[in-house]
Amino acid sequence: MNPIRYSVRLEPDLQTFEFSGNVEILMESPSPISEIVLNTLEIAYWRCQINIEEQFRECPFCVDPEKETLNIRLPKEMSGLLTVRIDFKGIINNKMAGFYRSQYVKDGNPRFIAVTQFEESDARRAFPCMDHPLKKAEFDIELIVDEGLSAISNTDIESEESLGHGKKRVRFRRTPRMSTYLVFFGVGEFEFKLDEIDARVRSAALPGLSEHTRFALDFGRKSLRFCENYYDIAYPLPKMDLIAVPDFAFGAMENWGAITFRENLLLRYPGITARSGEGRICEIIAHEIVHQWFGNLVSPSDWKYLWLNESFATYFAYHVVEHYQPDWEYWSHFLQGQTEGAFSRDALHNTIPIEIPGGQLMVINSGTAPIIYNKGGSLLRQIEGFIGAEQFRKGLYHYLKTHAYKCAESQDLWQAFEAVSSQNITAMVKSWIGQPGFPIITAKRDGNKLILTQSRFTHLPNDSAQTWMIPVIADVFAKDGSVRRISALMEDKTLTLDIGDAIVCKVNAGQFGFYRVRYDSFDAFGNLILSQKLSAQDRWGLQNDLYALVRSGEVSIGEYLQFLTNYKEEKAFLPLTSIAGNLYHAFLVTDERKKIADFGKSLIERVLEDIGYEPVETEAHTVSVLRDQLLWTAVLFGSEPAEKFASAKFRDMMRGESVHPDIMRSVMQTGALTGDDAVSDWFCKKLESSSSEYERMNILGAIACFRNKSQIERACQYVLDTVPDRNKFVPLTAMMSNPFAIPYMWDWYVSHIAELEKMHPLLYERIIGAVIPYCGIEHSEAVKAFFTSYIEKCPNMKDIVDLSLEKLEIHLRMRR
Repeated sequence: MNPIRYSVRLEPDLQTFEFSGNVEILMESPSPISEIVLNTLEIAYWRCQINIEEQFRECPFCVDPEKETLNIRLPKEMSGLLTVRIDFKGIINNKMAGFYRSQYVKDGNPRFIAVTQFEESDARRAFPCMDHPLKKAEFDIELIVDEGLSAISNTDIESEESLGHGKKRVRFRRTPRMSTYLVFFGVGEFEFKLDEIDARVRSAALPGLSEHTRFALDFGRKSLRFCENYYDIAYPLPKMDLIAVPDFAFGAMENWGAITFRENLLLRYPGITARSGEGRICEIIAHEIVHQWFGNLVSPSDWKYLWLNESFATYFAYHVVEHYQPDWEYWSHFLQGQTEGAFSRDALHNTIPIEIPGGQLMVINSGTAPIIYNKGGSLLRQIEGFIGAEQFRKGLYHYLKTHAYKCAESQDLWQAFEAVSSQNITAMVKSWIGQPGFPIITAKRDGNKLILTQSRFTHLPNDSAQTWMIPVIADVFAKDGSVRRISALMEDKTLTLDIGDAIVCKVNAGQFGFYRVRYDSFDAFGNLILSQKLSAQDRWGLQNDLYALVRSGEVSIGEYLQFLTNYKEEKAFLPLTSIAGNLYHAFLVTDERKKIADFGKSLIERVLEDIGYEPVETEAHTVSVLRDQLLWTAVLFGSEPAEKFASAKFRDMMRGESVHPDIMRSVMQTGALTGDDAVSDWFCKKLESSSSEYERMNILGAIACFRNKSQIERACQYVLDTVPDRNKFVPLTAMMSNPFAIPYMWDWYVSHIAELEKMHPLLYERIIGAVIPYCGIEHSEAVKAFFTSYIEKCPNMKDIVDLSLEKLEIHLRMRR
């Protein structure tokens, strides 16, 4: 049985937080059926009818809350085209799922908008439906709302009619065939702004905020143009709304034609939003617009294929930003943000394959996202490098054109690539998406040969016999200064490369492959790093692979620091941001803090002296982003010049003077770290008076940086009492990686767990994922015992608990 068309009519009430409605579903059953089963959750029904010979007849029905189904009994067995009509009533909840309310303040009074968030399976909270991506249908949406409110859905408005009594009916044009999780409707006091060049692109925000959407509109238009040109398939809807929502559990959601965002990821505030924030806004907008093709036009036939949506959106978001802003070096951001994130997650025993086998449900959470998004995007980069950019593009066109308005699975993508390429894509890619983990290649010199041997890489010991088909790219550096590139497909456990009398051979040249490399001598690359004859990507990869071996216990932190002396003249964003992050991680989890802090302080002070402490408008985007990270890290490592500069800037800020947005985050963090109770008061007042969600996020990050116990405890209580549920995780997770707060956070977590469990599950997972690996280091036995019994009570948290306990074990081994 398949749906053909839904006609949904809803009347939301923003005073009572309820809605009434009805839906007519035209469906087709090729064989006789006696019952129609739809998905439903938290909806009350009073009538279900079936159209028989142009008349609707009532049918008995029942709801199964456990299975989340509405079962409608038909008067007789029926087949062919069927139409059911259902009347119901539901709630506009506060769970940031389904049809929910989001609060804001206007003229000192609370106001609400109502919006939807349906992925993965929450459309059933708003209307009964076949709530699975495979069950595509057309949608006719009609909303009855107050005259003073605006209504938004996936398509543009077909008609608007006053009904009297302060109500109006808004009908939207019929959608293309689409999955239920992509349906959207919203009601509220939205303020709209059209892009001045492409009227299809429009923003929607709360009153007074539309001026801050100009930056987003500009990049939304550019992203749309890029996708239409690259995929060679026109965007099929008449409009694309970019909608800022105050309360939002995710970063953004790709509803077809009505994309929703957290406010700080859409609104740009002059003098407040840093250049790093602008980059993040562009990346998120591009990600969601890529989804209009990957996910919306072609949807996954089952949730196990969700990676077909998210991997492409992740990968092409960086393509789009790099295309329009090449000076931002966004592929460097990709390696550090996406590939490194995937490496860290996938190096655990408790990991998953990109494509879940069998009929298991794939749910996006803090454990699965780094695999589906980060690893998936990194593998697409590997595939493009393997078959070439032009063949990659042709394959994607073939895939999208063949499956438009339909659903697809992984095999469809491989067939599309093989239709335009001579390469055996299927065999290679199956080894990557069908099994968990990733390889490390051990490169061992034997005269004129380099012997490569692959094995699974994990931070804790494993006895896996897994192998992968690995596209190997290697640069051979000859004694005469020439460089020769070798490309080969490693199909077996070992591969031998002929490198002659080369000085050294850099495996995974350009860092296109999703694997690590272990050399018998990393030091052999020292001169190439110092002279910068290796690319920034390869300089990043060498030290990052070495630090992975530190985490697995093969290499000491002292050996890593010694290797980093080769980076004493480093200027590039990518290796420096990675080194700073690795040093901070080691500072948190090892017992060699002084050695790490002294080394890091010296290195970072040299970089800050070189680029300057004060931002310059004409400087590179990467310099601006790097400074903010390094300034705070230097302060934590005890740098007097960094602390003196940032503290002076914070005093300026407290006096009401402006501070450059590109250093505002690190200045606020330093102000909290060195501040007293008066500073705590200032942050609370600043948070409550701020009208910018971006600034509020900076403040929330800063209040996680207090040094003394009383301020830390006060901040924790303030977060629980005052901060909106959507943002509580921001300061709390940051406190759990604040070296001064860590000693207190385990006891605080245990004593406040009942309040924390009320958070959105996705956000509460982040708390668990932070408290165990870091706060558990000094309380390991208590933490392990506590969570062993905890997952019996809360089995839905088992995955995040298991992987977090494994991270804890890795950290404990780093101390031995």
